[in-house]
Amino acid sequence: MIAKLRGIVDDIGADCAVIDVGGVGYRVHCSAKTLAALGVAGEACTVFTDLQVSENDMRLLGFAEAAERDWFRLLTQVQGVGSKVGLAILSALAPHDLSIACAQGDAAMVARANGVGPKLASRIVNELKDRVGAIPASTIGGVAAASAAGAGADAVSALENLGFRPASASRAVAEAIAELGEGVTESELIRVALKRAAG
Repeated sequence: MIAKLRGIVDDIGADCAVIDVGGVGYRVHCSAKTLAALGVAGEACTVFTDLQVSENDMRLLGFAEAAERDWFRLLTQVQGVGSKVGLAILSALAPHDLSIACAQGDAAMVARANGVGPKLASRIVNELKDRVGAIPASTIGGVAAASAAGAGADAVSALENLGFRPASASRAVAEAIAELGEGVTESELIRVALKRAAG
């Protein structure tokens, strides 16, 4: 099983990236947040991976951090959540936000993800609320990380309300957080993310 790739970003598409590792190009399907974190073609990167094999497909999923991969594995254990829906959820919500949503039974927060209806969102939070402890404590993070994650979720929601797709909104917000840092205010984050999403 391939657990991690360290190489050079060769290409980035709408929902996947090609990572060149010693001359071999690995196509990895990623959330919008991970795609934004990879940078641009030619940059060095590290992605944590999960290999999924089915009867007629073999797919490598890539994640910017181990916590995101751990959440993906938990999410895809829920009936009705495949790799596509799992990545959509992780595009809309950071691991910290998922922890809060499941711990508090906030299905509406999970339902913000593209392709996740209220019924599936309820099933996800109900099945995972007792398993949040299975995720490493680093997923929860400190006060600054919690603040940035909360502002990020609100910024994504604001962009979606303006008509942007969840993946585009998440990517723009992730790029804005990377540019501005964790101490950013919500209004500043929305302003920069809006420019990135529109441009």
